[in-house]
Amino acid sequence: MNSFKKIGLVIGLMFAFIACQDDSKPNYQYMPNMYEPVGYETYEEVDFLPNGSEAMLPPANTINRGWLPYDIANSPEGKEIARLNTSPLDSLNSEENLAVGGQLYTIYCAICHGDKGKGQGTLVKREKILGVPSYDDAARNITVGTTYHTMQYGLNSMGSYASQMNNTEMWQVSEYVMKLKQDLTK
Repeated sequence: MNSFKKIGLVIGLMFAFIACQDDSKPNYQYMPNMYEPVGYETYEEVDFLPNGSEAMLPPANTINRGWLPYDIANSPEGKEIARLNTSPLDSLNSEENLAVGGQLYTIYCAICHGDKGKGQGTLVKREKILGVPSYDDAARNITVGTTYHTMQYGLNSMGSYASQMNNTEMWQVSEYVMKLKQDLTK
């Protein structure tokens, strides 16, 4: 029995010695491109684009999703320029625009600004976000253009909504905010 323990100890030491050997040879890689990425420089000539590194035109008959670049800068001067903007929406459809704007306001804005625009939304009441303004604050002098500008770029702790809403929807919400401001000042 004692000899079995000695043989087991010798075999165990052999395994420990073999396991501690420095075998630096790397293992076989099944898909080496996944482990060793190929880097491309931004303006490098590449062979998978037809003109080298030039972007192609959109395919024929593609649908424009309504995104247009906003040409007013994200700066205090840009916000003053935006103050003069008026809504490009059709005034004959103002009731429909306000209805859609109200729905979008409830989805995106009411959680912070409140249903009436007093700056007392659920997150403010729970003290998760502080400093949300009321729309009737005369010092802020918000207009439909500054509201759109703020939704486009964001302001302070409010992020941009340009990726969640298209231009028409942001103008609809801006008009609804002006309606809430008018209701608060009555």
